[in-house]
Amino acid sequence: GTQEIFYVLKVYETDKRILVPVKKANTCGMRHLMDTDEITRVYEIVSEQGVVVEQQTWNRRYRKYLEMIKTGSADDLARVIRDLNTLRHSKPLSFGEKKIIESAIDLLVREISLVRDIPEDEVLIEFKGLLERKTPPSTNEASQ
Repeated sequence: GTQEIFYVLKVYETDKRILVPVKKANTCGMRHLMDTDEITRVYEIVSEQGVVVEQQTWNRRYRKYLEMIKTGSADDLARVIRDLNTLRHSKPLSFGEKKIIESAIDLLVREISLVRDIPEDEVLIEFKGLLERKTPPSTNEASQ
């Protein structure tokens, strides 16, 4: 007998719609889209050098990174990408780790593409460049 207001979320891959009560948006992990400052911070995290990745078994790393992805935090996604990219330079990633880095990149690319109103392919090219470069892009470059 009560009325509620819902957010209607559209899942890109399946065209399904998910209804999330506005009252529970914060508790279910929803957040606002990134702004240009947050995008710049994500680019800085991804391209950060000298990061030491904990020496754990691949399955423990996998669980840790999966939990970080589930938070929905753009910073956590960037850290997953940074850490796995760092790790891949010293040893091959497991199949699961490869899937996790692909998922994290895909999630950030889609959001950045939406925020900056540019094609996902362009953002993906930027990301691949970030994974290769030694320094993060300038603020102007990240907010174009």
